Amino acid sequence: MRRPFLSLAALALCLSLAPRVQSAGLSYVDPAGDDFGPGAYVYPTNAVYTPGSFDLRKVEVKTRGGNVEIKVTLGAVIEDPWNSKDWTPSGNGFSLQMVQIYLDTDGKPGSGHTDALPGINAGFAPEDAWERVVVISPQGASRLRSEVAAKAGSMAKSVVVPTKVKVRGKTLIATVKKKALGGKPKASWGVQAVVQSNEGFPDKRDLLSRRVNEYAGDHRFGGGNDWSCDPHVLDILAGGATGADAEKASQKSALAYTCGDDGVSVKRATLPMIRTP
Repeated sequence: MRRPFLSLAALALCLSLAPRVQSAGLSYVDPAGDDFGPGAYVYPTNAVYTPGSFDLRKVEVKTRGGNVEIKVTLGAVIEDPWNSKDWTPSGNGFSLQMVQIYLDTDGKPGSGHTDALPGINAGFAPEDAWERVVVISPQGASRLRSEVAAKAGSMAKSVVVPTKVKVRGKTLIATVKKKALGGKPKASWGVQAVVQSNEGFPDKRDLLSRRVNEYAGDHRFGGGNDWSCDPHVLDILAGGATGADAEKASQKSALAYTCGDDGVSVKRATLPMIRTP
């Protein structure tokens, strides 16, 4: 009797259809060209917002001794047109982007937070509630901690501020303490990466978040809503986080929202956690 076997080609296909779990850590891929939020967002008109600079391509999470290194790769070289070092001596060497890495570390429905941080205008389903979020921001640690303390409310203790952030080409590299995440990242954890634009002078309710408006402006994204009921998000991980083109539709579905006539949210965007099978 012939024994069933899996060809090398079939094995390669299976491995390509799931986020990769390696001895060195976790890896997630996002398709190119989906930096449009729910589908219609467009970049500001100012030339500093170069094409692809908010286009999430890859997230890697690796444990290195007592630290965890998080790499976020985008679709364009990450630049510092506003010279973040001029804002503060501890500026992180980039100006435009901000990335939030949400982690469901216990996998227990309803355990954790279901709201994203202020200024995102999105949430999570109860089964995807998160316990930690790493914020990768142009501002140094002291400014970021101050913003979190003032605006994050009950979520503040769950926010992890990196001990170090640096830029390498198209990649942001953040280092955090492993104990700050509650332990070594595991394949069983849920992961979501939210890419948005940093705002150095945000609304008093928003945590360094640049808003999306109906029409694009010099420093405003367009394609959204002038009220605060649309997700201020350019790109996320979606689907199986394998980089498949079909994941663009998954992102549009997750970030879909409805605003009432009075600007009140009728249906807010719901961010999915990506879980390794």
